[in-house]
Amino acid sequence: MLKIQSFYTILGRLSKREKLVFYCAVFFISLTILDRLIISPISDRIKSLDNEIEEKESAIRKNLRILAHKDKILADKAKYRSFIEDLKSEEEEMTSILKEIEVLADKSSIYLIDLKPGGVNESGSSKRYIVNLNCEAQMEQLVNFMYNIENSNKLLMIEQYQAAPKSKESSVAKCRLTISKMVIP
Repeated sequence: MLKIQSFYTILGRLSKREKLVFYCAVFFISLTILDRLIISPISDRIKSLDNEIEEKESAIRKNLRILAHKDKILADKAKYRSFIEDLKSEEEEMTSILKEIEVLADKSSIYLIDLKPGGVNESGSSKRYIVNLNCEAQMEQLVNFMYNIENSNKLLMIEQYQAAPKSKESSVAKCRLTISKMVIP
C-alpha cells in the first residue's frame, strides 16, 4: 500500500504535459503487451487454421475430380486388363518373357544365337526383368523384330541394341539386344 501511495505522490508532482506523456506511454506499453500476449497468438492460430482449411479444401476438390472420373478410370482399367498380369514367381515371369521373345523371333524369321536372362532389378515396388540376346538376320527382319518387341502385349522394351554387318559384304546383320520388362505388382 505504501508503494501505491508513493506512486500517487510522484504522479501528483508531475505537470499536465508530463502526465499526458506518462499516460500515453502507459497506454502504448499496455497496447504492446496486449498485442504480444493475446492478439498475436490468436492471429497466428487463425492464420494457421486458415492454411489448414485451404489445404483440406484443395484435397477435397482433387478427390472430387477423381470421383467424377471414376467411371472413366474403371473403363480404362478394364480396357488395359490384358496388360495387368497375376503375380508370378521370378522364374515363371522370366520364362514367360523368354518364350515371348522366341515367338517374336520366329515370327520375324530371326536366327537367335544366344538368349539368356540378365537378371532382375528391383527398385521400390517395381521389378525390371532383363534379357540379353544375340541374333542374326536381314536388316528388314531385324527392324521388324524390334518393332514387334516394342509393340508386344507383354510390354517389352528394348533397352540397348548394337547392330553390325556379319561380314564386310554380307547383307546379314549381327545384333546384340538388351530387352526388359517392367512389372509393378
